[in-house]
Amino acid sequence: MVFASPLFLFAFLPLALALYYLTPNRARNFSLLCLSLAFYAWGEGKWVVVMLASVTCNWLGAMLVDGLAERPAQRKLVLGALVALNLTALSCFKYADFVIENLNHALGLLGIAALTEPHLHLPLGISFFTFHAISYVVDVYRGQSRALKNPLDTALYIALFPQLIAGPIIRYHYIEEQLQKRSPSLSDMERGVKRFVSGLAKKVLIANVVARAADGIFALSPEHLSFGVAWLGVAAYALQIYFDFSGYSDMAIGLGAMFGFRFPENFDHPYVARSVQEFWRRWHISLSSWFRDYVYVPLGGNRVSPARVYANLVAVFFLCGLWHGASWSFVVWGLFHGAFLVIERLGLAERLRRLPALAQHAYLLAVVMIGWVFFRAPTLSGAGVFLRALAGFGEAAPTPFTAAWYLTPQFCLAAAAGIIGSAPLATMRRLRWTATTSLVAETAALSLLLFASILQIAAGTYDPFIYFRF
Repeated sequence: MVFASPLFLFAFLPLALALYYLTPNRARNFSLLCLSLAFYAWGEGKWVVVMLASVTCNWLGAMLVDGLAERPAQRKLVLGALVALNLTALSCFKYADFVIENLNHALGLLGIAALTEPHLHLPLGISFFTFHAISYVVDVYRGQSRALKNPLDTALYIALFPQLIAGPIIRYHYIEEQLQKRSPSLSDMERGVKRFVSGLAKKVLIANVVARAADGIFALSPEHLSFGVAWLGVAAYALQIYFDFSGYSDMAIGLGAMFGFRFPENFDHPYVARSVQEFWRRWHISLSSWFRDYVYVPLGGNRVSPARVYANLVAVFFLCGLWHGASWSFVVWGLFHGAFLVIERLGLAERLRRLPALAQHAYLLAVVMIGWVFFRAPTLSGAGVFLRALAGFGEAAPTPFTAAWYLTPQFCLAAAAGIIGSAPLATMRRLRWTATTSLVAETAALSLLLFASILQIAAGTYDPFIYFRF
């Protein structure tokens, strides 16, 4: 059930809010859990049992970890078993075919019969709710939180529908108090509606529009891929993925506020960064900080020798790439970013700081956009073809698919809005207007965005968020 769909906007969300606020305070968690399970089951049907199994195992495991406070060796063993169980479940559903496919290539070279790929169904949001579960048991182990005795509370933390499918990844200790006690107010509802509408507009008015050019260009055969068209395609995709995912995050944060929750920010204008290090402090903040705190720091972080630090960075970004999908393209994308983080630590960052700000921005955008080619291309060979075109070594023949073919008025308007919206420019709240004028202008702008978004949804087709497949 996509947030940017008539079913969600005009049926599920109004009914969910009505049910939630008509329910007595002591039963609101239960009503929200029922709504979350219904939301997930609508799209996944019987596969909701996978998430419920995760909830059950981690609820029981966290209580066991909490109860072994005086027995550190057994406590650590239980934590290791829980983390291994979570990662095994994720690996089976997400990576089994990938592993067997690559194993079959090796077996073929040895003349051994190929293994059968299981083709398991990939449950929606499994990467996200698995990371939530690991965050929960690790936070309990570290003593940052106490285990929840009520399994319904554990289920609500993992299954909470605004962030269930594509994040943000919310640490258990961040939301622990909110799960137990929260008091939704009119200001929360107002804040939530504003954030939700702005995220909806990002998705349907910018991401979906520039996606048509990006999808069309990445689908071109090599003989139709010229230098200009290739750069237009990767620029369109850079706008698409940012406004698609940050739009989803805004909608999730807004929905959370409507139900009385405060979710952490997930994006901070990443395209204005001046280095890859800064980019990852601004892009998908909840994922990068999760890997930092639950993988990088346990590996030694910055407390080990420089060689180990570099190895840790590469390992973390290898896992980050693999987390995004069972494909060598994602792995290369992760290693590509990891390599630039190492290069910057080796001295490039210091040299960049001596350059004009515009040159630093240009460097970052070039690195990120080249990286997006690996992220978007379905195969490494396809990425190679696209990169050759970006470098001007493509084999483009005379073709009607020139850059002008894709530069429709709607695309140009959406791209211009995207470029402007990628920068932290002044907002209405910062303008020196009277409170009344500011409120009227903001209400009018949000109403216009909502109306335009609904028109676009009514005229469009099913278009899920990019991160739904992760």
